[in-house]
Amino acid sequence: MRSTPPPIRPMSGFEILRPERRKMKNGMPLNIIKAGSQEVVRLDILVGGGQWHQTQALQALFTNRMLREGTNSMTSAQIAEKLDYYGAWLELSSAVNYGFITLYSLNKYFPRTLAIIAEMLMCPTFPEKELEVVVETNRQQFLVNSTRVEVIARKQLHRSLFGEQHPFGRFAVEKDYDRVTSDVLREFYQKYYHSGNCSVYVSGKVTPEIVRCIEEGIGTAPWGDVRPLSPLQLVEPQTTTEKHVFVEKTDALQSSLKMGGFMMDRAHPDFLKARVMVTLFGGYFGSRLMSNIREDKGYTYGIGAGIVNCPGSGVLAITTEADNHYIDAIITEVYREMDRMCNDLAPQEELEMVKNYMLGDFCRSYEGPFSLSDAWIYTETAGLDDEFFARSLEAIRSITSEEIRTLAQRYFCKESLIEVVAGKKV
Repeated sequence: MRSTPPPIRPMSGFEILRPERRKMKNGMPLNIIKAGSQEVVRLDILVGGGQWHQTQALQALFTNRMLREGTNSMTSAQIAEKLDYYGAWLELSSAVNYGFITLYSLNKYFPRTLAIIAEMLMCPTFPEKELEVVVETNRQQFLVNSTRVEVIARKQLHRSLFGEQHPFGRFAVEKDYDRVTSDVLREFYQKYYHSGNCSVYVSGKVTPEIVRCIEEGIGTAPWGDVRPLSPLQLVEPQTTTEKHVFVEKTDALQSSLKMGGFMMDRAHPDFLKARVMVTLFGGYFGSRLMSNIREDKGYTYGIGAGIVNCPGSGVLAITTEADNHYIDAIITEVYREMDRMCNDLAPQEELEMVKNYMLGDFCRSYEGPFSLSDAWIYTETAGLDDEFFARSLEAIRSITSEEIRTLAQRYFCKESLIEVVAGKKV
């Protein structure tokens, strides 16, 4: 039995596999990531239309979700039955500025599963009967989530930071589900779902036959109402002047605390090293916040901090849930840890631990073909260049304790943080 651990060696020579980039005949970008040994591939279709672009609440979400509920030649049951028969898995999701269609398929059945996806993408019918079922299911989930203190606090923090006229400060309410109709979804689909507004990623054991199927299936002729779209218009946040916001929920067993304030966006030169600083502060299990508030004080099971990215800005967010009586003490300790980072240099041992954690997490996150696809999709949706990951690695490796203290002094502004608590009044 071994009595001494193996030596820790610095990571070297790590490089993320870059996709092979092509333009298909109809102009759609095709990104090919050849990695992995299993006979399976993942297809991602990105549509440049999300919550930021909708003219009413839930429009982007349900347009994307309803793609699988019927086409010109298939019902929702037939789509589900065929995908199940071929052992395929389909995910549909909508984000701030994109809609996503993700297919996992065995290589040998890819031509058949792609044909299903292509018809869903190009010929959806948005049937009323199926829409009623989907809307009602989502409404019930919405009502359940709306009772959770974590959801209440998160929404209130966004309203307080951005204002209710900002896309990040507006949230659906129950009556919005009554306004979702097939015509509303068709309007969004017609404007944003076309070959001039989509890009494609394929990852896994990608063969020339699979590439040919994609090019022939969705990349040959233009489809949809292809027209130029206006660039995304940023909206100026209207931040509240209230420092502390309390939302009462009388039956809450514990409270949710969200603290947040504006920081730089991903294009800022400080961003990559600021991520290291925030990770040391509250971004992993051994962070300052966890060591103090969880391990030492025992106020909560977990507390974390991170930079939440959104178009044009970033938000430093600190979040936890705890017994109602501990919330004020937790806020005090959060500010105490901020002061420590602004005043004292991080010990070299602690800094090395954070670096090793982030480098190891980096390797784990991008070691498989599908996680590689996630990485490059992230750069596209965030408007980043191909050198982003190389710069990220260099920022982690090179940052010093002095730089961390300087960044904390620059960006840890206690006066600008808004404190939102949702829970029972003590």
